[in-house]
Amino acid sequence: MIKLHKIAVSAAMGAGEILRSFFKSNYVVKDKGFHNPVTTADFEADTFLKEYLMSHTTDFGWLSEETVDSKDRLDKEFVWIVDPLDGTKEFIKGIPEFVVSIALIKNHEPILGVIYNPIKDEIIQTTAHGKVLVNGQERMLCTEANLHDVTILNSRSETRMGLWDSWSNVFKGQIPMGSVAYKLALTGSGQNDFFASLRPKNEWDIAAAHAILKANGGILKKNTGDVIIYNQPKTLIIPGMVGGNKILVEEFLMEYKRRAL
Repeated sequence: MIKLHKIAVSAAMGAGEILRSFFKSNYVVKDKGFHNPVTTADFEADTFLKEYLMSHTTDFGWLSEETVDSKDRLDKEFVWIVDPLDGTKEFIKGIPEFVVSIALIKNHEPILGVIYNPIKDEIIQTTAHGKVLVNGQERMLCTEANLHDVTILNSRSETRMGLWDSWSNVFKGQIPMGSVAYKLALTGSGQNDFFASLRPKNEWDIAAAHAILKANGGILKKNTGDVIIYNQPKTLIIPGMVGGNKILVEEFLMEYKRRAL
């Protein structure tokens, strides 16, 4: 496992160097769907990551946002789940809230996670010894036990749509931010208190940060209360999710359920 962590960190930093070379520079932007842009930087980082990671682990499966999916991964014990540029909208706007996200899944559960913000040169990672490091320093999860005492990292687009307006009295504060992976990794590494999303996300958005949260004793659940199982034929996780320490997550789920009644 030590070797796999080193490989993942090296891959993340290599992809981050590619993203830095494009940031606030010239690149092509295309639309994959409504409000779903993709850039030259996404594709180049993805190509590098696949070549690098799979050359070291030829028998592993592969799932990435920017690679054509193959059902071959479904029969693999180990699967890399990657987003080469999570936070493409922020990247295009010149906001340094985007990351390289690399997860390793074993039998449908995340066991390794690396998140790299190339502009801030910030690397958040799990270790083979079950610790969470931020630029080499061990970090712990938020231990608050009441939603009123924590600040939530939530989606900038969800906030702009007004989805969090009715929750304003539930938390101490709300911080809208881009990149699901980055928000969840900041929570999992104890740099922020709590994370939740009210809309569906894909496996590659959350897998690496989920591994970080899990390594620090936190949990991530669907807003229905169900656990999240990775390497599925359909990668979209519905209806949304919540992550943090166990007490806060269960308190949020009770509030979410009450509002749904």
